This record gives sequence, structure tokens and C-alpha cells, in this order.
Amino acid sequence: MTIATNFIVAVSLGSKSMNMKKISLLFLSVLLVAISATAQAYEDNIQYNKKKQQGIAIDYAYPAEAVQNAFVQRLEKIGYKAKEEKGLLNRDKGFLVYKNIYVTDISRDRLDYIVKVEKKSRKNSDESVLYMIMLKDDKNALLTMDAYDVGSAKNFLNNMLPEIEAANLELQIKAQEEIVAKAEKKLASLQQDKLDLEAKMAENVKSQDDTIKDIEAQKQALETLRGKRSVN
Repeated sequence: MTIATNFIVAVSLGSKSMNMKKISLLFLSVLLVAISATAQAYEDNIQYNKKKQQGIAIDYAYPAEAVQNAFVQRLEKIGYKAKEEKGLLNRDKGFLVYKNIYVTDISRDRLDYIVKVEKKSRKNSDESVLYMIMLKDDKNALLTMDAYDVGSAKNFLNNMLPEIEAANLELQIKAQEEIVAKAEKKLASLQQDKLDLEAKMAENVKSQDDTIKDIEAQKQALETLRGKRSVN
């Protein structure tokens, strides 16, 4: 090969190598975006029962109501219903408490599961965070759980996304049904107003006819009376 030919080949190979690097970087960027868009559970603290508790948390790009509905429905499928903390002076108001239950996807032990779902911020009503505390004999179980069970707890929350999407869809359907029902109620009211107006119009026309007849009769009576006047 000539020097010119070798140079062209080298440039060609270098160009292919650069293109491969660009493709690899692009693929990595897309992969990182996909991973960041997927909810991933993490360890965090939350105040419960007058003390800071270590638990598992996860952020979802869905309203708190949809997230809580999905969690409640998932636990109901395995036979458990929550007791919700209530009361004006109860600092733990809004927590869902599941006492002494088996969630085999997380642990083989019976645990208390305390769950709180709240808006991530006042501005972002479509984003929420779920906290899950696990207790055994009133002690924080997360502190003594092995890595496998901690990972299982995180995966339990990581894998809830399809159920949350379904719960959110049901909320959207319910909201749309309410909009339709409100519009139908308004239409029914307007239609009734129309019927009422038409009835009043018909009554008005009849009253006009009756009044015209009465005027004619009164005029005739007036002429009769005038005809009885004495002529001087």
C-alpha cells in the first residue's frame, strides 16, 4: 500500500471508532435516563410514635392518593387491611398500620408495617413519597434485617409501579365521570328551565287571548252603557 492509502484506511478506522464511541455514549445516556425515571427505593428516616424511625422510602411521579390506593390494594390482595391513625391531636395522623402480618415478598417473619404516603411538596401534587417502617416486637426491624430482606423490602416498593399506574387511571376515570355527571346535571337543569319557560310562555299566550276577549267584552259593555245616555 502507498502512504496515501494507509492514511485513508487509518482515517476510516478512526472515524468508525469515533462513531462507535458516540453510539456507546448515547446508549449509556438513554440507559441512565431510563434508570433515573424508574422509582428506586432507598433508606430514610421519618418521625413516628414520637421518635425518628429508620425505614424504606421511595419517590413516585404520581399523586399520593394513587400511591396509597395501590399499596392498600396490594395488601388487601394478601388478606390484610390497614388501621389508619386518626385524631386531630394525633401526630401520627395519616399513617397506615398493619399489625403482626406476613408479607412473604419481604420477610419470613411476622412484622408490623407502618406506612405513610404524602405529597413530595405543596407545589408538586403529582409527586409523592412513600415511607415504610417495619417493626418487630416494637423495635425497628430494619436495624437487624439481613441485606437480602432489606433488598426484598426495597424491591417490594420498586415493583409497585404498574399497580400505581392502574390506581392512578382509576382516579382519572372517577374524576372524569364526576365531570361528565356534573355536565349532565347542568344540561338536565337547563332543559328543565326550558320546559318551565315554554310552559310559562304557553300560559302567557293563553292569558293574552283571555285578556283580549275580556277587553272586547268590556268594550261592548261600555258601548251599551254609552248608548243609554239621554240625548238633550
